[in-house]
Amino acid sequence: MVRGARFPGRYIQGPGVIARLGAEAKAFGDNAIVLLDNGIFDLLKADIEAAFAEGPAVEIVRHGGECSEIAIVSLADAAKAAGASVIIGAGGGKALDTAKAAARDVALPVIVFPTIAASDAPCSALAVVYNEDGTVAYDTFLPSNPDLVMVDTALIARAPARFLAAGIGDALATWYEADSCRRSGAFNCMKMPGVPLAYEVARFCRDTIFEFGPAALQECDTKNAGPALERVVEANILLSGIGFESGGVAAAHAIHHGLCELDDVHHHLHGEKVAIGVLAGLKLHDLDDEYERVRRFCLSVRLPTKLADIGIVDATPEKLSIVARRACRAGEIIHNEPMPVTQEMVVRVLEALV
Repeated sequence: MVRGARFPGRYIQGPGVIARLGAEAKAFGDNAIVLLDNGIFDLLKADIEAAFAEGPAVEIVRHGGECSEIAIVSLADAAKAAGASVIIGAGGGKALDTAKAAARDVALPVIVFPTIAASDAPCSALAVVYNEDGTVAYDTFLPSNPDLVMVDTALIARAPARFLAAGIGDALATWYEADSCRRSGAFNCMKMPGVPLAYEVARFCRDTIFEFGPAALQECDTKNAGPALERVVEANILLSGIGFESGGVAAAHAIHHGLCELDDVHHHLHGEKVAIGVLAGLKLHDLDDEYERVRRFCLSVRLPTKLADIGIVDATPEKLSIVARRACRAGEIIHNEPMPVTQEMVVRVLEALV
């Protein structure tokens, strides 16, 4: 059987690495374009300009907020107009995904510079494309992973701890989904089963966040890029990124996609909704002891454990049916689970999280 795994070209992590951004970009050519997240544009624009003081030439573009088809085309057009030799995405997951997808469309290398560790998007050859109203449109698979991922842990420690907690929620799904795919024989993002290393990376991701998660959040509360935060940032971004792409995805993220159909959840972060998907997935498997273990862990790292925690205060049968229908549609990743999953089963486990 042919198996496989995929990885980013290079990965650099540590406090202060923003200062190296220009030097790293210069290796790709003389002109760079940076898509900078709208939420931190004014905070980081001067630092990025300083990083490019000795070249290459740089144009900094403000990201509008969504990774939508319109945003991807706009950045691709701007990169062509600027004669860019490399595209850089800086900020949260939607800005990074926009940069990755635009780089694909104009056949340019891409550098990813996450300023929060709220998801495993940075290392992946995947972009989640959203509709303009915030609902998930589709996942688009890219031909290669980012050429370079640079993670400045001093910046990440300055961000609200809620983002780090959300990244823990996203990383939490990595092992449980990869293990489901391992048992079912489901394909990973390369459309083949993962190599054994993929599942070991996923397991290591889970073990790392379990060991260091609470301490990392305490360090983040004090804006300290301490040893626990360094370990969790690596787990949230690198280990989870490799683990989900090379191991596979299943119920937790499918249920996340379903939850995104409800207006109730739109002010909650990706990883917060994924955490609910993990708990629902464990209920699907009737793993009561593991469910309780994970529930207690979620509470220890400030993650939601009930639908009301992500805004679904009135969990009507109609709302749960909307979630279940989206999660279980034909071809959805929930069917990577090692047993058949129906809409009725999803509604049942979500009712247990009210």
